[in-house]
Formats: sequence, C-alpha cells, structure tokens
Amino acid sequence: MGLMKVFSGSEVLALALKEKIEAINIDVVMKDNIQSARLAGFGSYGQAVELFVQETEYGKVFPIIEEFRLSI
Repeated sequence: MGLMKVFSGSEVLALALKEKIEAINIDVVMKDNIQSARLAGFGSYGQAVELFVQETEYGKVFPIIEEFRLSI
C-alpha cells in the first residue's frame, strides 16, 4: 500500500481540495514544490502543489475529487 497522487495544481486549489478530503477524516499528504524549490535557491514552474492519499482510501475520495474538478 502506498500513496496515490490525486491532484496537481495551484496552491489555492490544492488547499481547497485538501480541506474537503480532510472533512471526511482522510489524511492528505501535500507536496509543495514551490516551497522546496525556493528553499533550494531556484524557481519552480507548472503544477507546483500535489496532493496524495493512501491507495486504500481512493474509493472514498474519488467522488469528492470529481465534484471538486467539475466545480472549478
């Protein structure tokens, strides 16, 4: 069992989706490539923030992700 990427995009959208997923008591791992790049001394482009959930929880979060995707 591992982590599965469920979102890649801006920090604002990632935080909104993370909040919706955590509302149903599922842990979310957020990887912020913007902060990592800044701390390393260089910039970052593109889809800079990623969200991950446990593979076993994907069935529970899929409806939330789809609803969120259709609302943006």
